[in-house]
Amino acid sequence: MSKSHRHPSHSALWDDPRIKRLIANAFEGAEILKISALKADSGADTTTGKEAGYGAPLRIDLRHEGELKSVVLHSATPNPFGHEFRANRAEEMLIAADTFGLLPRHTRVFDVGAYRGEDFVSLRDTGEFYLLTEYAEGQPYAHDLRQIAEAGALRPQDFARVDALVRYLVSIHCIKLPEKTLYTRSIRDLLGSGEGIFGLVDGYPEHVEGAPRERLERIESLCLGWRWRMKRHYQRLVRIHGDFHPFNVLFDEHSELRLLDASRGSAGDAADDIAAMAVNYLFFALENPPAWQTAFQPLWRRFWIEYLERSRDHELLDVVAPFLAWRCLVLANPVWYPNVTGGARSRLLDFVEQTLEKQRFDPNLADAIFGDA
Repeated sequence: MSKSHRHPSHSALWDDPRIKRLIANAFEGAEILKISALKADSGADTTTGKEAGYGAPLRIDLRHEGELKSVVLHSATPNPFGHEFRANRAEEMLIAADTFGLLPRHTRVFDVGAYRGEDFVSLRDTGEFYLLTEYAEGQPYAHDLRQIAEAGALRPQDFARVDALVRYLVSIHCIKLPEKTLYTRSIRDLLGSGEGIFGLVDGYPEHVEGAPRERLERIESLCLGWRWRMKRHYQRLVRIHGDFHPFNVLFDEHSELRLLDASRGSAGDAADDIAAMAVNYLFFALENPPAWQTAFQPLWRRFWIEYLERSRDHELLDVVAPFLAWRCLVLANPVWYPNVTGGARSRLLDFVEQTLEKQRFDPNLADAIFGDA
């Protein structure tokens, strides 16, 4: 129960004022009689014994209103089974608080909360969580891309802003992270999370023009092969933004860059950020296909060339395909972008399939999307 959330000795637990306050809040007037640590499995020394668990629970025996009661104080600890980030562990506790009472004969929930320094903070009777952040001045980079699509031509600052994006990404991607399991987790989430490829595919309505069920099933199958190819590329785990698209990147009047809404624990493959931004040069060109040759193709090429040269990431083109697929599945999904035509959707998914089928990504594949432009 220290700041590392490991429990001190039993004698120390008796004098822990936090536990006393916690019990007093949940059971007014209760007297604590005994505190003891619970094992994950009482038969842990047997052949089938379970050694590991998702926390370090404490049993607290008490007397309340003349009755003897026992309660369990659960705490969550990091592990590689989807509990790497604090938000994952909060999710575990909140789901328990919200669902235990739905099941007959399940243990009751008396409270849910969080540690704060040397105390507990109760979340009982609260609603949704909220996040308060500063306001960042500037225009989303998407505003630039729309202007380029409309004019079909580049302005003096457009290459400079691509270079600024690249410099920023190189500066964070050079930060290597040591937790191997987070890389495997990031690749698993790329496919299997609600925000990943499977979740995006599940979000497609039935009978979408350009994205029949058979096509989406084929794309999923191709992506699954990439998971097995990539899941142990631990050396690629770096600091990332995690949602580096043009609506989360702002430029002010001096072309200074600001970022919004980092995601996915900011840990993963650099290819995540590269794909998230790069596909938008294709996407915004669909507004005005002739603008591909005159404006967006030069930006697309500049982005790839500059990043590859500055980062010296020689593996990037070997691993980026499923990330490109994921981001294109977002752009082609009518739930997210309802105004994309069936033809444009089909061309995006053509690009996805061609990309996934190759061992190494070739940026020139993008030209086929606009072959008739």
